[in-house]
Amino acid sequence: MGDTASLRLRPPRNQVDRKALHWWRTNLLLWVGIPLAVLVLLATVLSTVASWLLVAAAAVAAVGLPVAVLLPLWWYRVHRWEITDDAVYTRTGFFWQEWRVAPMSRIQTVDTQRGPLEQLFGLATVTVTTASAKGAVTIPGLDHRLAAQVAEQLTSTTQATPGDAT
Repeated sequence: MGDTASLRLRPPRNQVDRKALHWWRTNLLLWVGIPLAVLVLLATVLSTVASWLLVAAAAVAAVGLPVAVLLPLWWYRVHRWEITDDAVYTRTGFFWQEWRVAPMSRIQTVDTQRGPLEQLFGLATVTVTTASAKGAVTIPGLDHRLAAQVAEQLTSTTQATPGDAT
């Protein structure tokens, strides 16, 4: 085990699972599709303001659909993670990218989460809670089997790492 003072911020090596692209895209399409459907439905019911509602629907579609297609590609390119014997490294974000290093000695809990869409795509998110004021480190978009292995590895490594996680 290395000294936590020697840990430095560096690019993590691992990409999230390729299925995360579909998971993110589906999430975004739901965020765009539901308001779009409501606007179109209202336009069919409220004929007096139908033209304004259809303009609003077109605006939502014009902005939302390209975002739903392109943003997951960018996230897939940016999101990275890595676990070493000394730390958990992550990089996430869009315009503002966040690089995090969580030394093993600072890890308090390790959790996995699988929402309905993550389950549909066979994915999970690993959350590493630390003693940092910045909050937990998350690794989204992992294959659910890999996420279970990562949680097990982190639990074993942190139990064997000296320190008080504070």
